[in-house]
Amino acid sequence: MTERVLSVRELNRALLARQLLLQRHRLPLQRALERVAGLQTQYAPTGYIGLWSRLQGFERRALTRALERRAVVQGTLMRTTIHMVSARDYWLFALGVRRERREWWLRQHKGAASEADLQAHADRLRAALAEGPRRESELGELASGFLGHVGLWLDLVRAPPSGTWERRRADILAAAEDWIGPTQVSEEDGLDHLLRRYLGGFGPARLKDAADWAGVRVTTLRPAVDHLKLRRFRDEEGRELIDLPRAPLPPPDSPAPPRFLGVWEAALLVHARRTRILPEEFRPLVFNIKTPHSVNTFLVDGAVAGRWRVERAKTAATLVLEPFEPIPRRFRRELAHEGERLVRFLEPAADRYAVRQR
Repeated sequence: MTERVLSVRELNRALLARQLLLQRHRLPLQRALERVAGLQTQYAPTGYIGLWSRLQGFERRALTRALERRAVVQGTLMRTTIHMVSARDYWLFALGVRRERREWWLRQHKGAASEADLQAHADRLRAALAEGPRRESELGELASGFLGHVGLWLDLVRAPPSGTWERRRADILAAAEDWIGPTQVSEEDGLDHLLRRYLGGFGPARLKDAADWAGVRVTTLRPAVDHLKLRRFRDEEGRELIDLPRAPLPPPDSPAPPRFLGVWEAALLVHARRTRILPEEFRPLVFNIKTPHSVNTFLVDGAVAGRWRVERAKTAATLVLEPFEPIPRRFRRELAHEGERLVRFLEPAADRYAVRQR
């Protein structure tokens, strides 16, 4: 039977629906994070902005409470980057990527430290953290300067109040096994879960896209294809796409309202190029190789159309929009309305609000 061919527009709307960006949803925080396969949060406020754009009635305090109660955790996971995920997902993600993360480090840093040395440092940190979370500076001394690498041999999470809106610097760490309890899941369980979550949050997709997102080799992830019940499509170039049964595939003409995203939004990374949510001509404007971060962006009709920032002057807060090209008239009013809602969310103490387009 010939597989159905999905257009770029259909893939775009599927991504937006699965990332909860076609409409705001009423979901528990943990479930929302599971639906979108976690949020990348090197910069802590990104998680708050990402959930505000996706959930009805989201309040900043709700996420901080979820982090304090350990229902949501932040740790180094996919692609060795900080992600905010549900506690239920944490170990499955961690075990799925653990072996390849370690093997990659040993290949890239041959001679810097042996695996036995790194494990010894990890054991030392585990003993110190058994008494409770510690500051990053203290752990760095215990790890003889290898803290960032020892984290591949000891799963560490950010411990509130660090890594929250109220205290954005992530300088307090805990051992995941102490913070949320140990686990019995296997690497195979984790790899199956990684593919399931990726397709649920970003599909339909090539297996390579899922592997790139997870930070593992395609050959490592391939057995998960046989473990899961999947459906298959083709893209316009004839490449095979895999997907979960009954996952959303909205009509290509589904309206996509303006949405605001924070830095390092995973939906804009190269694994999702097939959806053209980030037009290639704008990619250098969002991910600048001269700086160690991306920029805040906004979507118009399902694609990145510009960047945004907030200017604060005394008691006034202004959201400044910097379009990459002229915004069609039919989208301007809704974009301004959404922008005013965002600046009120970001700056609740201001007395006056405005949205200005450069």
